[in-house]
Amino acid sequence: MSRLLIVGPQGVGKGTQATRLAKALDIAHISTGDIFRANVGEKTELGLLAQKYMSQGDLVPDEVTNSMVADRLDQQDAAEGFLLDGFPRNLDQARWLGELLGARGQSIDAVLLLEAPTEVLMDRLVSRAREDDTPEAIRKRLDIYHTSTTPLLEYYHDRVLAVNGVGGVDEVTQRALAALHRRSPSN
Repeated sequence: MSRLLIVGPQGVGKGTQATRLAKALDIAHISTGDIFRANVGEKTELGLLAQKYMSQGDLVPDEVTNSMVADRLDQQDAAEGFLLDGFPRNLDQARWLGELLGARGQSIDAVLLLEAPTEVLMDRLVSRAREDDTPEAIRKRLDIYHTSTTPLLEYYHDRVLAVNGVGGVDEVTQRALAALHRRSPSN
């Protein structure tokens, strides 16, 4: 069974790799972005609550996000394993996830850290030509990522598997799978 997290800066290809890795490992890809869209779209109680915060330009409180994640982890496709993409984003969420899984006799098996030099990330993001992808905005988002992710990497220090995110999509997928294979307790 695999219970994994994937982290990495914007532009490293995290979403693409999360989808590919979950498929290769036959586990659920659980993206917080997808969870939010589903709950808001289906007008669930949690979705309506989250929408209230988002429409005011506020961050959705951890309690609401945590509840959405717990609900998603209870779904059948996550029973045999999952790859969490976009969660946890802070230490409080990581501790909450640890308590939730611990109560189920589970834990996070590994944290895949996709890495790429800032220059590569800048080139990738600027080439997308999105309105909010100015070099200044990108640098600010990357700085925020590093500030918020460093404590998570320290928290999960014994389970972090750094993977070079530079190269072709297939090449990066193979590196990640190889890192997981080396980490597997059956080896």
